[in-house]
Amino acid sequence: MRMNLAKIYPLFISQHFRIKILIGIFLFGFTFHSFGSGQTKTVFVITIDGTINPASADFIHDCIRKTEEANAQCLVINLNTPGGLLKSTRVIVSDLLDSSIPIIVYVSPSGSQAASAGVFITLASHIAVMAPGTNIGAAHPVTLGDQKDSIMMEKATNDAAAFIRTISEKRHRNIQWAEKALKENVIDTIASNLNNLLLIINNREVETIRGKIILHTSESNIISIEKTFQQKLLDILSDPNIAYILMMLGIYGLLFELYNPGAIFPGIVGFICLVIAFYSMHTLPINYAGLALILFAIVLFLLEIKIISHGLLTVGGVISLALGSIMLIQTDSMLEFVSISWEVIVITILITVAFFAFAIGMGIKAQRRKPTTGMQGIIGEIGETFSELSPEGLVKIHGEIWKAISLDGNLNKDVKIKVESIENLKLKIRKLES
Repeated sequence: MRMNLAKIYPLFISQHFRIKILIGIFLFGFTFHSFGSGQTKTVFVITIDGTINPASADFIHDCIRKTEEANAQCLVINLNTPGGLLKSTRVIVSDLLDSSIPIIVYVSPSGSQAASAGVFITLASHIAVMAPGTNIGAAHPVTLGDQKDSIMMEKATNDAAAFIRTISEKRHRNIQWAEKALKENVIDTIASNLNNLLLIINNREVETIRGKIILHTSESNIISIEKTFQQKLLDILSDPNIAYILMMLGIYGLLFELYNPGAIFPGIVGFICLVIAFYSMHTLPINYAGLALILFAIVLFLLEIKIISHGLLTVGGVISLALGSIMLIQTDSMLEFVSISWEVIVITILITVAFFAFAIGMGIKAQRRKPTTGMQGIIGEIGETFSELSPEGLVKIHGEIWKAISLDGNLNKDVKIKVESIENLKLKIRKLES
């Protein structure tokens, strides 16, 4: 019996040891794979809903950096944009092409679009996805009277074509489609919602600047990233309509303060609005000829108050303001989508006309009004004699006793009189005829 145990025990130890080795190898391999891939089961999601501007570029840049630091599976960009600034688009495209983690651009929800600048961003992604009922393509804004210089337009178009050709070659997309005004739909897949998207791209191989990566997104933890307060504020200020309104409010405030000294509040508000407007305009393609026309319109409105022109200066001011507002935002490329709304321009013109017709007009009338206080203010006032005038005596005006000289000879006490003039603090009065 002892011999049998002695034979069995080494065998048992040997098998137990082999099992330990196998388990250790398995755990080591699993750990090595986990650390080797360095990716967590996390998907970051952001939303770009609106025009492409410096705030959008800054937001996407920060989110790509956070996704890389978290070693997440990918970054999903929910995109819905009519377009935007080409300069900001180039910054975003550069970040997408240089990203070490997969970027998925998802045009969603239904009814959304990726037009103009949105096309560049979609093509630059590692995986381009659209929801049913969405569209992608170029959106060319119509220029006033098609007067835009044809040579500059051709240069801008060629530059945009070269840019989109570079993106297409980098992402192995349809170059011919990209060069034909972006009229075809070129995407990788269609997904009804985000969860469906993550299932579709699961186990898909994506090539980034650090090599090929296999996505594992079927059961990932979804983390949404929101814009910071500063990015939200910059996004609002990058709207050309907001910049335009702030500039006009600033001009109104300063002018009202100049024509009504001491009001203080309009001047403070006007100065703050102008500073914010200029900060906003530095992110936009401003045409200084349009800005000059707006300032010239303000000058014409001011002259209308000072000079009798039978409305000609006002008409000139309205025309100058309208043309300046239209020309204020001028883009260098047809693929840029940024302009001031016609509704905002019309409402601003109406308010401006009303402002100069009433607000400043009433202020100037107040300055031209006959004085109502002091020595000059008493001329023309009605009072009564406080004593007999022969022809000098005392009169009572608004409860005040004045020395007076009657221009109508002697007057009895309690006779109604009217002040004709004042000289050396002595009133010259006449008897008030009933």
